[in-house]
Amino acid sequence: MKTVRAVSCKLLLCSLLAIPLVGVILTSAEAADYRVETVADGLEHPWALAFLPDGRMLVTERAGRLRLIDQDGLHPEPISGLPEVHVHSQAGLFHILPAQDAGNTVYLTLVEGDRRENTLSLVRARLVDHALEDVEVLFRATPWRDTSVHYGGRMVWLNDRSLLLTLGDGFDYRYRAQQPEDHFGSVLRLDADGRARPDNPFAGLNDARRPETWTIGHRNAQGVALDPETGEIWASEHGPRGGDRLHRLQAGGNYGWPITAHARDYSGAEITPYQTYPGMQDPLYVWDRAIAPAGLAVYRGDMFPQWNGDLLVPGLVSRAVHRLRVDGDRVTEEERLFTSLDRRIRAVEVGPDGALYLLTDHSSGEMLRIVPSP
Repeated sequence: MKTVRAVSCKLLLCSLLAIPLVGVILTSAEAADYRVETVADGLEHPWALAFLPDGRMLVTERAGRLRLIDQDGLHPEPISGLPEVHVHSQAGLFHILPAQDAGNTVYLTLVEGDRRENTLSLVRARLVDHALEDVEVLFRATPWRDTSVHYGGRMVWLNDRSLLLTLGDGFDYRYRAQQPEDHFGSVLRLDADGRARPDNPFAGLNDARRPETWTIGHRNAQGVALDPETGEIWASEHGPRGGDRLHRLQAGGNYGWPITAHARDYSGAEITPYQTYPGMQDPLYVWDRAIAPAGLAVYRGDMFPQWNGDLLVPGLVSRAVHRLRVDGDRVTEEERLFTSLDRRIRAVEVGPDGALYLLTDHSSGEMLRIVPSP
């Protein structure tokens, strides 16, 4: 697989030309191509959003609050019943994902514990009126750690009704991303009750490897998405001082970290001499300069038909959404969208209406809806 590198150059639901590298066309979208509508503001570091079957929306705030948006806008009070969340540095409340049965059940990822000992947990609950009921912890990553960074925490349902969950390397535990005996730096595959799927690549083996582990060798994957038409599974992950990566995931794959890396550590020290290694999967795409990919979506919709099948990667550092066009094992085009917003973008989702919904990562963050210009 060839690796391509590039430089980083109120309605409810109802730039500069960059130098192309290795055949990739890098552009920035003009503001005239789209219109921005503010769905909600005053959100404290919003992390994820979910669309409910009845048209309402839920949004998580990393500070440990779950918020509801209905036809009247953002509800002034957070939803009650959320378990206690450890909030410190990067730790907090992360993703929310509705159950596949289109009912009122939701799944959340959050950090339990304290600064000395904490872990990422998967929680299931029912949304009843303005409260969570029947709250249960389905899964806790092990071992617990004493750092408050690099959790992963994104989820996606697959077509076989299994759930993928990304887990970060905890920063100080990065070499354990190569050890399938624990959960650091892994992607897990679970059933709807939080148990390992019996057909996982490490299930049924007579050794210490975790049966819920699906892939290993990740640093901090905060984006994972399924293309509903092709069945391809994509993941974006933070590199160190640059070297952010895009992967096409396959069961049992080892994605290299920290044996392979495409940038130096924050101190300037070399992490590894290898950018590729036998038996490990190369990334499909690498950003040499950090964009800090904080989510991932595959566009399938009618509002922007020219983007159908393209990947949308929000960037915290780049303050843009990176639209990637993939042809086989190559990214052939990258376009930086919404740079005029000048916002750290935490998440991008494709709404049921085909519009794009963005979350901006600020102490007074926003949910924005992007539609084509008239």
